[in-house]
Amino acid sequence: MHIENNLQDVIIRAIKELYHEDVETSQITLQKTKKEFKGHYTLVTFPLLKISRKKPEETAQEIGSWLTENADIVSGFNVIKGFLNLEITAEAWLRLLEQIDGEPDYGFTPVADDAPLYMIEYSSPNTNKPLHLGHVRNNLLGHSLCEVLAANGKRVVKTNIVNDRGIHICKSMLAWQKWGNGETPESSGKKGDHLIGDYYVLFDKKYKEELGSLQEKGMSKEDAEEQSQLMAEAREMLRKWEAGDEETVNLWKRMNEWVYAGFDETYHRMGVSFDKIYYESETYLAGKEEVLRGLNQGLFYRKEDGSVWADLTPYGLDHKLLLRADGTSVYMTQDIGTAKLRFDDYPIDTMIYVVGNEQNYHFQVLSILLDMLGFEFGKGLVHFSYGMVELPEGKMKSREGTVVDADDLMTEMVETARETSKELGKLDGISTEEADKIAEMVGMGALKYFILKVDPKKNMTFNPKESIDFNGNTGPFIQYTHARIQSVLRKAGEQGITVPEKLENTLTLSGKEEGLVQLLAEFDAVVKQAGAEYNVSLIGNYVYELAKEFNQFYHDFSILREENSSLRDFRLLLSKNIALTIKKGMKLFGIDVPERM
Repeated sequence: MHIENNLQDVIIRAIKELYHEDVETSQITLQKTKKEFKGHYTLVTFPLLKISRKKPEETAQEIGSWLTENADIVSGFNVIKGFLNLEITAEAWLRLLEQIDGEPDYGFTPVADDAPLYMIEYSSPNTNKPLHLGHVRNNLLGHSLCEVLAANGKRVVKTNIVNDRGIHICKSMLAWQKWGNGETPESSGKKGDHLIGDYYVLFDKKYKEELGSLQEKGMSKEDAEEQSQLMAEAREMLRKWEAGDEETVNLWKRMNEWVYAGFDETYHRMGVSFDKIYYESETYLAGKEEVLRGLNQGLFYRKEDGSVWADLTPYGLDHKLLLRADGTSVYMTQDIGTAKLRFDDYPIDTMIYVVGNEQNYHFQVLSILLDMLGFEFGKGLVHFSYGMVELPEGKMKSREGTVVDADDLMTEMVETARETSKELGKLDGISTEEADKIAEMVGMGALKYFILKVDPKKNMTFNPKESIDFNGNTGPFIQYTHARIQSVLRKAGEQGITVPEKLENTLTLSGKEEGLVQLLAEFDAVVKQAGAEYNVSLIGNYVYELAKEFNQFYHDFSILREENSSLRDFRLLLSKNIALTIKKGMKLFGIDVPERM
């Protein structure tokens, strides 16, 4: 289907006829011609000089001449040093557009029943606090990666591991028990996850007050931490929980239920979901079993205090704690158990963890430990490591209550979108219900796009105001471009003009129009590259480029007022497919595009 494939075939023929040698497709290096030169595709001749035994310019000249005489799709060429710039005929672009139009799912690969199974873990919240800005980037990246891999024909299982046990959970529970006075989400009017988060912050405040008081009595910071009554009570609560104490377990269940109800609301608004949720309270025992098995087999060792460790010095790392002296688990133990249970539950081909880059060491160790324990999948785990997200004001800290709450952020985004849309007159003449829908769509689109357009590996600063701009590389700009095209197509319908499936062969196209068809055709390759590299930002960059190029075209050329009806029909068909591609690209980001705006 692709012009590049046809070009590669005819270039191979050219080399055979000119130089009497066979070459592989991999030896043909084709690139998109740079904008400052005339042409659509550029052949790099340097890899072919051993075959031609001639200078780069001479080789390029000979191949270019052969192609213009023998290849129907090549209309002209020019040579810049060793680069052969090839011009493609207008008819080839017309046929390509018709082909793309005939495939509504162009760029997407259907998922076969026997396709490789990818399990992708994302979100991974703690039940002692609500989701925050860091979770927003994690959830959006995880969801988008799932969409992109599914678009590449992979079977995908979306999974979440909820950190619902451990000392941090006990801190919230203890604070609520001591100072909560029976407060509930219903009595306080707060979402459950927010309510529990407040008690986590309260614990930290009281703990710091206690440490300050002990230090005033002459204790060192370390001694004060050792003597802290509050921390001792939290540890005792954890011990009781692990021992199955009924009162402690019932309190834990009750408070977690409040949190899950809050999480569900946040996930729903964010547009993310999961096929299977694992809970660390259920997986840590499986991890403990594996660690004790490793200990019995001599893979790990026990220290005098009873704690269990792994010696990773043969791997160039240090010694890693796997079970504390009191027998309680650490994160690593839990992750070993979770991995084992997942591979028991599903025939996973690739397991991907969407977790921030501060955990690079953790996943390096997890992979080694699973391999040591004899699990074949150990070495194949993929850590989708991404950079931190901050606000212009700087870093966030949960225990100090300075995090940017995900719910507050989403509400702020939607309100800002409403105000901005109102100021620009985009909500004029529509009902309140429709205005609310557009504000939600634009606000959430702005948030998702601004975060997902950044290379996942990079740290980023999220700027809410910048993200809502209707100009530039933003979600609202792309959404508005889609709405603009829909408006053109609606007006065409009102004038009785139908968008054709077949185009007239003899049309002469402008360079801008040929360039747009070429860009449209690249969607397929971009989706494949994003899936192969686990880099969803490539989709955002592509869709923005397509929207930007269309807007320049819209500014410079008439569509409905074009007097040549064949050319008008071509422009309508082109516009229709650009809108569809924008919609498909934005869907991979979990973003809806409006029909009108």
